Amino acid sequence: MTSEIDRKEKLELNKLQKRLRRLTGQAIADFNMIEEGDKVMVCLSGGKDSYTMLDILMNLQRSAPISFEIVAVNLDQKQPGFPEHILPEYLSQVGVSYHILEKDTYSIVKEVVPEGKTTCGLCSRLRRGSLYGFAEEIGATKIALGHHRDDILETLFLNMFFGGKLKAMPPKLLSDDGKHVVIRPLAYCTESDIEEYSLLKSFPIIPCNLCGSQENLQRQVVKEMLQNWEKQYPGRVDTMFSAVQNVVPSHLADTELFDFKGLKQSEDAFKRLNIIEL
Repeated sequence: MTSEIDRKEKLELNKLQKRLRRLTGQAIADFNMIEEGDKVMVCLSGGKDSYTMLDILMNLQRSAPISFEIVAVNLDQKQPGFPEHILPEYLSQVGVSYHILEKDTYSIVKEVVPEGKTTCGLCSRLRRGSLYGFAEEIGATKIALGHHRDDILETLFLNMFFGGKLKAMPPKLLSDDGKHVVIRPLAYCTESDIEEYSLLKSFPIIPCNLCGSQENLQRQVVKEMLQNWEKQYPGRVDTMFSAVQNVVPSHLADTELFDFKGLKQSEDAFKRLNIIEL
């Protein structure tokens, strides 16, 4: 019985890995995320998404038609009780070059953010600044983050509902100072696939006790909303993600993206209209 279960799990793992490889490879190709000679800094938090990203990128690296380097980097934010041994042991085991960057951002966040308020905004800014700076130190040409399709859609609705902006999380981004190219290789992958893959691979997950444990986060509310929609109307999330890839500026209302003021009836059309009226 046990061997039958093992066989089924192995088949499921292979199927999932193929799907994640295909979708990740497609995203890399569509956005030209990784090029010949790149040094890709893979940001590893210890969560399911970044473990999966590292695993799939290493898998693709072995068969890719181009040569690129992978360096795993973890930012140890000095959270109380953080198991410092887990990531070095895992990264040594899988045979990837890695760095553990130590920055006590935890104390800063706890000091600045009032009790009961969400810490995600400040925490992510401090983390991003530390990682960008370190990428420059080691000469990384790309910074890979583990955000997936669901993260992108959640960000879209968060910005619409609470920020008054129609923007999501781009699969490829140039930093404001123009120094860093950020890529999200899992942009086409679903969270459910990543979660299942993570379980089957038995990644040593490290929970975040700073922001992951906070209740009533706006992102969590949006996540549940999307999950409920998908249960009621299967395929709706796929359709919404397709919409992110098929934007029609002339059918929105942003005057910076489309010249509405200069929109006029063509002279030929006007002449034809006069002929018809006569």
